[in-house]
Amino acid sequence: MQEKGSISIHTENIFPIIKKFLYSDNEIFLRELVSNAVDATQKIKRLASLGQYNGELGNLRVEVAFDADKKTITISDNGLGMTAEEIKKYINQIAFSGATEFVEKFKEAKDANEIIGRFGLGFYSAFMVADRVDIETLSYQEGAEPARWTCDGSTEFEISEGSLVERGTEITLHINAESEEFLDKQKLQGILDKYAKFLPVPIKFGTTTQEEEDGEDEEGKPKYVSVETDNIINDTTPIWTKSPSELKDEDYLKFYKELYPYSEDPLFWIHLNVDYPFNLTGVLYFPKLKNDFEITKNKIKLFSRQVFITDEVKDIVPEFLMLLHGVIDSPDIPLNVSRSFLQADSAVKKINTYITKKVADKLADLFKSDRKGFEEKWGDIGLFVKYGMISEDKFYDKAKDFVLVTNTQKENFTLAEYKDKVEPTQTDKDGQLVYIYTNDPEKQDAFIQSATKKGYDVMVMNSPIDTHFISQLEQKLEKTQLKRVDADVADKLIKKDENPESVLTEEQSTKIKEIFDKAINKPAYKVKLESLSPDELPVTVTMDEFMRRMKDMAAMGGGMSFYGSMPDNYNVIVNGNHKLISKILADENTDAQAQLAKQAFDLALLSQGLLTGAELTEFVNRSVSLI
Repeated sequence: MQEKGSISIHTENIFPIIKKFLYSDNEIFLRELVSNAVDATQKIKRLASLGQYNGELGNLRVEVAFDADKKTITISDNGLGMTAEEIKKYINQIAFSGATEFVEKFKEAKDANEIIGRFGLGFYSAFMVADRVDIETLSYQEGAEPARWTCDGSTEFEISEGSLVERGTEITLHINAESEEFLDKQKLQGILDKYAKFLPVPIKFGTTTQEEEDGEDEEGKPKYVSVETDNIINDTTPIWTKSPSELKDEDYLKFYKELYPYSEDPLFWIHLNVDYPFNLTGVLYFPKLKNDFEITKNKIKLFSRQVFITDEVKDIVPEFLMLLHGVIDSPDIPLNVSRSFLQADSAVKKINTYITKKVADKLADLFKSDRKGFEEKWGDIGLFVKYGMISEDKFYDKAKDFVLVTNTQKENFTLAEYKDKVEPTQTDKDGQLVYIYTNDPEKQDAFIQSATKKGYDVMVMNSPIDTHFISQLEQKLEKTQLKRVDADVADKLIKKDENPESVLTEEQSTKIKEIFDKAINKPAYKVKLESLSPDELPVTVTMDEFMRRMKDMAAMGGGMSFYGSMPDNYNVIVNGNHKLISKILADENTDAQAQLAKQAFDLALLSQGLLTGAELTEFVNRSVSLI
């Protein structure tokens, strides 16, 4: 048996195109060839289970080997094998059935995942790294003859009599000069660990040395002997392939450590298992969240039938769930295609919706069944839940019942509970409910104490996304607004009908404003005289709630850059009813008046962390002289 021929391609030579477009991602040749070998192995197992193959299955596995001297990498299996006719069909014809469409559509392609797989080009990814590829194969069919196929990267091929004596396929790649980096044990081990770590058929790659017990020495202590064993690189039955009833907490934690060796234990996890209307298995873990989103993201690994595909799962998993860690495996996710194709795929959209629902259901269940435990974990999961509520309306609808707000007393409330708590004291004269919050309890302590004296409750909102969460609550909650505790003096945070009367005459009010305007002399600080409780501070510096919030959003990249570039402007609220103001008015020395006004203003700045540099030094020196 000897045959030479040309692969039928009705367009330009495809091999240079494969090399050109896929070169940046050339390590996936190993994933493709090992996956093909695993498929062939599973198919023979399936035929045997159906009674269509009665021979000995033997020790089913795939082997990867390399020879640095001969510059070859070999992938072999004892699966189905092929006849010469099947080689012509599967290697020469089907693998190129999409070639014309491929060349037309993907001349501009930049991403290997836009090409391989979608056009049946998996096997031909071998030519990214090889000058020549040889296939030795023997079909499982009775009476089949071994066959050999060889191709040098052109459209010419040769089929001849093969030399295999046992069922299966052996593919040898003669590595080209630019790809000799792959003739390295560590490099190949790394690629196999990445793509083949959980394949369903054992993958052998060389051998490993293990110490085994071998009797005892004279002192009765165990002796050990070094034994060479096959290096099987994969776990063929990872936990997501098992039923949750078979697994214990330790199994989930052990698997998490396999995926993320240096991470803290996760808080809890969700085992995904659905077979209608799509197939999906997996385990998603809730990590202990750090405030740096980017470190936490991109930790979900996507598999298809236990073959690793990518950890770029942005289209399959909703944006906010990118903070989770773990594994998703679905044969229904279109493999190796461009991201725009992924987004348009209906299976992907259904999977996205399903995962969102499962996560919301798990959190709701935890809240109902163990509220105390849920509250203990809230510091880690609160960021995630709020992120989800901001970015996904369907998630908001479910999460509004278990999202918690925490006050400065470290008490936790659901949104409904919190409304019941503060409605009697924090409803303004127009019937608007006002929630007061702090984003820095230490820095804003004086304001918190003033608010607490008035019987107000103060929420703590200090996570990185609380600026956005606050805006969302205002949109979603009826007749409710949120104000930061230092947005105004306590008397003015919630507009009520009762206001203390001013002890100053109109003339005195005008005079005190002039004294402060002159002493401060800063355009960014606008002096306002108010009639407040005598117990309130004489001077308070605040920034308008709306303006400060817009600036916070701009600082977070929230699309408010216009506000970010605007200068800071503050209100200087002078409490006309405080005895210090009367003292300033009573002093006839204008320098002394200015000095007291400046001192009171600087104290207000100091409490807000706004007094720095030379002004802080001047304040310290002035304070010493006043003592």
